[in-house]
Amino acid sequence: MHTCKSTLTLIACLPNELKEILNKNEIIIATPNFKFPIFNYASFCRVLSTRRVHKMLKKLLRNNQQFISSHILSTNIDIVAQEIINLFIKQIPSLKQLDLFKFSQLSTWKRPTTHFISYPEAKVCLKNLSELHCYSNISSDFFFQLSQICHNILLLYLYIEEYVPNGLVDLISVQKSLKHFNIKINCAHSINSLMEKLPNTITKLNLYGGCDDISLSFITNLTNLKELQLDFYYRKYFKNLEILQNIIFPQLQILKFKCELLNCKLLIKFLKNNGINLREIYLCDHINYNNNSLNLSIAKFCPFLRKLSIGIKNNELETLKIIFVSCQYLESIKIWCGGSFLNEKEALGIVVNYSKNIYEIILDYKDDVEFEMLPEDLEIFFVNWSNCLPQRALSLVIIYDIYIINNLDDNDENMKIIDKYIKLGIIKKFKVTGRNDKEFNPYI
Repeated sequence: MHTCKSTLTLIACLPNELKEILNKNEIIIATPNFKFPIFNYASFCRVLSTRRVHKMLKKLLRNNQQFISSHILSTNIDIVAQEIINLFIKQIPSLKQLDLFKFSQLSTWKRPTTHFISYPEAKVCLKNLSELHCYSNISSDFFFQLSQICHNILLLYLYIEEYVPNGLVDLISVQKSLKHFNIKINCAHSINSLMEKLPNTITKLNLYGGCDDISLSFITNLTNLKELQLDFYYRKYFKNLEILQNIIFPQLQILKFKCELLNCKLLIKFLKNNGINLREIYLCDHINYNNNSLNLSIAKFCPFLRKLSIGIKNNELETLKIIFVSCQYLESIKIWCGGSFLNEKEALGIVVNYSKNIYEIILDYKDDVEFEMLPEDLEIFFVNWSNCLPQRALSLVIIYDIYIINNLDDNDENMKIIDKYIKLGIIKKFKVTGRNDKEFNPYI
């Protein structure tokens, strides 16, 4: 369902009685050359997104109904979307993924239709649902009915807004196989009643935002965690962040931490308890780097790291050497450059001289800092890299803020050098990108 054509196909699939509903609401959608399809296309669908249905209908109806008001257009979109979603629920034998996130239609937040949960066909369609994306301000009754049907959700992505309905707590309580729990919290009340119901089957937890009364005590029960991401602005969002310094996750491999004003001593104790199993660490530059102890703790407690995102102050070059000597399995490193952090010439010099297994280097430039290496310095780096034994093809990624003008790829001499070593096979991948690139920003 990526185009208006596919939307027209779905509308052509609607039974005549549903098309009549559209006609009664004066919703006329021209479907030239569209006969009733030979195949029941809706029955082949395994992923249903109300947001995408609304988005496609907005484009289609705007083209077909150019002279109606925004309010009527919005109403018509809701009517047609409801009938298409009804069609899906009644025709799909086994839905795998359901996305009920809101769609911003004409600058107004829309609630997706959820009355389909009462259809007899919903019990069959949703029985094997494995992935659910939704927000909390849906009726509690919807979540309760869903809890009677779906017991084997593997991935749950929640956006908690004003409150946590009891039905949502019921849905969490009956899950037997939940693996990935992704939750964004926005000033919710009674959130702890939900978090306490999380099963210990969870292996990946992503927690964003926060509110003043949330407790992290629930996390002590998640002993099977393999990936933990905590992304929030202030420590005050959690009552007992200190609980992290004593907890042990025997299977934890990936740690992503983004928090302003975080007490580094707390994180150091966490690494002391869990660092031996960690394979990836991503630390945001908001973390307080008034001292070098956290970076040295990574070197000391995390010897088997494969990927690392880190900030090294420009007067602490020796620390980067220590990290490479201690973490000899490192394959990818993101280094923050500019300002109070290392410049790229120093950073690349340490990488080429001390790393053993690095194949990917990501230079992340902060604020308005620009690439400062001269072409001759860049040439020297690649010559030295090509002389490394064993020789490793390099992926080099440069991350800038979008408003920077003089990037590495804006310099013709630099790009001639890059192209030269791509042709020689020394560079496997070269990319200049922004901070919103999901591939290189673990917090998106």
